[in-house]
Formats: sequence, C-alpha cells, structure tokens
Amino acid sequence: MNLTHHFLIAMPGVRDSLFARSVVYVCEHNERGTLGLIVNKLSDITLGQLFDKLDLPLQRADLATQPVLQGGPVQTDRGFVLHEVVQASAVQGGQEQEPDETLYASTLRIPGGMEMTTSKDVLEALSTGGGPQRLLITLGYSAWGEGQLESELRENAWLTVGADLAVLFDTPVPERYGRALALLGLQSWMLTAEAGHA
Repeated sequence: MNLTHHFLIAMPGVRDSLFARSVVYVCEHNERGTLGLIVNKLSDITLGQLFDKLDLPLQRADLATQPVLQGGPVQTDRGFVLHEVVQASAVQGGQEQEPDETLYASTLRIPGGMEMTTSKDVLEALSTGGGPQRLLITLGYSAWGEGQLESELRENAWLTVGADLAVLFDTPVPERYGRALALLGLQSWMLTAEAGHA
C-alpha cells in the first residue's frame, strides 16, 4: 500500500485539536514512514503577511490574501510549499538539465503531478512575480514513523482516497473536508467514531 498523492481524511474519533476534521495530503509514504501536509487548517496569517515578515515583496496579487495553512505539528517555524510541477528550463546557467530535475534547490517530486519545496528560492521566485501558478503554503508538516500510519488506519482513525487537485486549489479551505469526503461518496453525518471489527 502506497498512499503517496492521497488524502487522509480524519474520522470523528480523531480528537487531537489539529487533526480533528483534517484533510492531510500525503507527500511521501514508504517503509520508513509518512510525510504529509494538513490542507484545511488555517493559520492566523496570509501569504502577503508572511512575505512582509520575510522582507520579500510579493509581486503576485493573486496570492496576497491566500491563507497560510497549519501543515502539522512538526517544524511549525518552517514553510512548506505544495505546488504543481515547475519544469526546469532545458538550459539553465549554461548547463543542460535532466528533464526530471526540479527547478528549486530543495524539492520533493511527488508522483501525481505535484512537488513540495522547502527552499527559499521558490518564495524568491514568487516575490518577483514568477513561481508556480497553483500552490499552497503551510507552516509545519505532519509525520508518522515506520508502521505508525498503518496502525492508525487499522484503528479506523483515517479514511483514504486518491488526491484531487481541485480540492487543493479550487475549493475554499473550510469546504475541503466535505469535498474530500465527497470523493468517497460520503458526507460527514454518515461517519461514526466507533470502529467495527468483524
């Protein structure tokens, strides 16, 4: 089971204040563990305010009022940029690049057409009016150690469904939980906190 490029949707039994009614986009899932970003929990700042704090201009008016999200409880002082794949130009700095090379210094390429970048160069690109067209920025990330997520799945803590980019980029933040459930044909009133075992 590989849940990379899937949503984890919190079941009602998840009581932790950050994870309750959360939707987590899974960036990486392998034998060592899982890394994801909560995509439906607002922080108290916008991208415009974040760029002000970083002393960077934001030349993308379309992003100024976009909220920064709480991505999870780990490294909450660091930004994580989830964005569509940005192709590196064929020749950069006089050197030819491999087609699968990423444009930014520290980027995780996610199968399914997404990338997660943690280096400041993506923010600098946005500050000049460039950068990825569709993105979201979180402070912090979510992580599960080896076998931990699988254990939580057995305990009925999460539903899983393949990620839909429309939920990430075209759905208002407060509606993402409902839209993610709808991918499974569910509504929140249909869920129960009780786990059933046959």
